[in-house]
Amino acid sequence: MSFVQGRTPYWKEVAFAIEGDRRAMRMAFEIAQDLGGRPFRIQKKNKALYHAFGAFASPLVIALMSSMEQVAEAAGIPRNRIKKTMLPLLRQTWSNYLVQDAPRAFSGPLVRGDVQTVRKHLAHLKRTPEAREVYIALARAAIKQLPVRNKQELEKVLRKSRTKNC
Repeated sequence: MSFVQGRTPYWKEVAFAIEGDRRAMRMAFEIAQDLGGRPFRIQKKNKALYHAFGAFASPLVIALMSSMEQVAEAAGIPRNRIKKTMLPLLRQTWSNYLVQDAPRAFSGPLVRGDVQTVRKHLAHLKRTPEAREVYIALARAAIKQLPVRNKQELEKVLRKSRTKNC
């Protein structure tokens, strides 16, 4: 769960990863269920990965949004319009992912194998170096995990962008 100042989390259907001795687990399961949560047992050896999973689902998504805001500002979108501008795209993307799966929800220049567009993105993202690094890291992950055309050519472009900063 995400905890930030000024916002109270909604506990219904929240996952509770529980680990410990039988008595403690029984009590923790009851508490989680009383809160409306969905408790499940996790092995101690998997807790760090479960926590990393949560980091991907919340603070790292916010870091991605922050990078997106940097790029929007560089593109000339007024700060007070950024959220309104990105909201329809984010809603549709999230909806696609929830209804389908990551490979079928994936869209854009990578899935099309559009090397020229990726090159343009990288060239113009030099204005926002931190966001550019995020773009490169996510594009590399997409190439490995998702349906992408022209994988080898795109990998080459990303590799060159790291070494030549093109």
